[in-house]
Amino acid sequence: MAATLAALPPGAHPMTQLCSAVLALQPSSKFAAAYMRGVPKSAYWEPFYEDSLDLIAKLPAVAALIYRRTYHPDGPAVPADPELDWAANLAHMMGHGDAEGKLELMRLYQTIHADHEGGNVSAHATHLVGSALSDPYLSYVAGMAGLAGPLHGLANQEVLTWLLGVREKVGDAPTRDELRTFVQDTLKSGRVVPGYGHAVLRKTDPRYACQRAFALKHLPTDPLFRLVSDLYEVVPPVLLATGKVKNPWPNVDAHSGVLLRHYGVTEASFYTVLFAVSRALGVLAQGVWSRALGLPIERPKSLTFAALEAAAAKAP
Repeated sequence: MAATLAALPPGAHPMTQLCSAVLALQPSSKFAAAYMRGVPKSAYWEPFYEDSLDLIAKLPAVAALIYRRTYHPDGPAVPADPELDWAANLAHMMGHGDAEGKLELMRLYQTIHADHEGGNVSAHATHLVGSALSDPYLSYVAGMAGLAGPLHGLANQEVLTWLLGVREKVGDAPTRDELRTFVQDTLKSGRVVPGYGHAVLRKTDPRYACQRAFALKHLPTDPLFRLVSDLYEVVPPVLLATGKVKNPWPNVDAHSGVLLRHYGVTEASFYTVLFAVSRALGVLAQGVWSRALGLPIERPKSLTFAALEAAAAKAP
């Protein structure tokens, strides 16, 4: 796996590195080997479960290796601490375990990003590919390729970039009117306000609320946190005034980058890797259940042109 990472271009995006590293681990798949041996369908879940545990256990070390080689190539590797839990070890191996509050933040981050059922690209893609009996390594990578998209996992990176742009334009202590004007100008330019809205929720994302509670406890005077708090009051009314937005409230991405940056993880291009490590908990658990329940391969519905024309003719 390390040799695979070393063969990639130095500037490869961390998510490209993560997917490549997990694919390099795939030859060790117990499920793939068991399937080739002819394991009965009723027992598919057992090697799938073992693979899932193996992959989840390895991901913090894989992610930390990617972080160190990408952003701190001259520094020493940080070994795992057997006294720390799964999420805390990720922060520790990244080299940030000594920051007060950082271990608690990583535990929070890994918990709230684990999964929100199958109604998102990464969870659905993992389920879809797993339904073809691809092993956990292959199905996980399929989902993470979706997570790497700007409309999904890269959103928290885009939010932080936008927030830094806000601060550059209006400073650390803007008035509500200055923020309102900036948000309105963002919309007038044809862009969206990143970190607001959700496909399912019609209220403030509870994962945002968890992060806000953490920030109020640990970093109440952080300038970017204060900016996020001010935007929480300014953005929803502006979005509602457009008459086009069903959910004007902040989502999970509106806060996470600010917290990570506060504790020294300033490399926004790495944030999606942290998201991906967490998401493994949900999508791989779902994969185990899918194999245990014997769910069939998932196929999209296909329509002929004649069917489409008939449907169009019936439309009002």
